[in-house]
Amino acid sequence: MKPKLEISQDFTLEDIRKIRDYNYEMTKDMNTDDMIAFYKKGADCFRKDIEEYKAKKRAENDDKN
Repeated sequence: MKPKLEISQDFTLEDIRKIRDYNYEMTKDMNTDDMIAFYKKGADCFRKDIEEYKAKKRAENDDKN
């Protein structure tokens, strides 16, 4: 069963502990190849989000000019 991660709006020290515990629970039974794939998938999603954000900002700046 996949653990659920809930982060507060204030992002406290307790939230950092929750993230660490969540990552441990998600990866504790993985072998090295599975762990690499897990983190690569997360990184790919993050890269996609960043590229979408950059494209949005470029479009907003183009509209201003």
